[in-house]
Amino acid sequence: MATKKQFTSFEDMLRQSTRPVLVDFYATWCGPCQMMAPILEQASAHLGNRLQIVKIDTDKYPQLASKYQITALPSLVLFKEGRILQRIEGVQPLAQLLQVVQPFL
Repeated sequence: MATKKQFTSFEDMLRQSTRPVLVDFYATWCGPCQMMAPILEQASAHLGNRLQIVKIDTDKYPQLASKYQITALPSLVLFKEGRILQRIEGVQPLAQLLQVVQPFL
């Protein structure tokens, strides 16, 4: 389950995490993003504490969307120790999402 947390900087949060971080870049008005939300909840339940899922609203944080070259929504970016491991664009079925992230856990 995605939880709301405060952090000094996005980059610090990525570097300090002891597990891979899957960032969901989304917008509230984006239909496919809304379709992805329950899939991410299922992924979180399936993977437990092996993966941290963070949601970033691109309308509230356009500088992050620009920095990470987010051009399509939803965009999922998998980070480990602050480095990008994988980028995924568009709605992904649960099985496909798990297949992509599993090798990095």
